[in-house]
Amino acid sequence: MGTRKTTPRGGAPLPAAEFQILLALFDRPRHGHGVRRHVAARTDDAVEIGPGTLYMAIKRMLESGLIVETDERPDGGETDERRRYYRITETGRKVARAEAERLRKLLHLAVDKKLLEGTGPA
Repeated sequence: MGTRKTTPRGGAPLPAAEFQILLALFDRPRHGHGVRRHVAARTDDAVEIGPGTLYMAIKRMLESGLIVETDERPDGGETDERRRYYRITETGRKVARAEAERLRKLLHLAVDKKLLEGTGPA
């Protein structure tokens, strides 16, 4: 597998929490707690990002240009000025796509090795 030049870590896999955050922001800006709720709902509560993990990841992602803070308030009625909203950048979109492609290749390898139930004898 080739090295991704768009990742903040020179081709290393994206941490799972950061990938989940990028997925949560892919369709619209959200505030931190909204990201947590979205990830939990989308994964049927199988993935829960704790507040410490979330805000440390957000800090790293802001520094590396994957996301930015935004004044846009997609929630309509949300007027709490203390809430910080984040949106994905074009670089963040490229990194998310590259990570999804990396995961797709891994999944194909797992299927080829018959690691998944229903893909052949173990």
